[in-house]
Amino acid sequence: MSKRPWPFVLGGLLVALLLAGVVSNYASAHPDGLDSSLLKGCTVNADGEITGGSCPAQQAKDHELADSPLADYGVRGVSNGFLSTGLSGVLGVLLTFALGGGLFWLARRRGPAIDPSSGPTNGPTVGPDSDSTADERAARAAGTR
Repeated sequence: MSKRPWPFVLGGLLVALLLAGVVSNYASAHPDGLDSSLLKGCTVNADGEITGGSCPAQQAKDHELADSPLADYGVRGVSNGFLSTGLSGVLGVLLTFALGGGLFWLARRRGPAIDPSSGPTNGPTVGPDSDSTADERAARAAGTR
């Protein structure tokens, strides 16, 4: 595996930014399945307002964060719908990437990595077929241990 994962990470970030910033604008106009299922039994006009019938959506209330800057798949204060949706997606990707990167940075290994398959690093090694007990006996015989 490559020692430098940055090209892969930056490539993934670029793809996510393109999907969130551009492709998200071509998604369904009715992306939330829960909302559509709550409207079953009601009649709805072209603006999405309930005009009659009986359904669970009639008891719906606004969420506490309905007036937040990124509510309803857009950015508050941006009047262009295409730009608002794309900007909201890009901001969401960047926030998620920053949060995930920060968590990985905190959880990273702080010391040098030790490869358990390489064996001890401070003893003499003769080759792949060396016998550690023979090496220890030779060291004792030489008086170095």
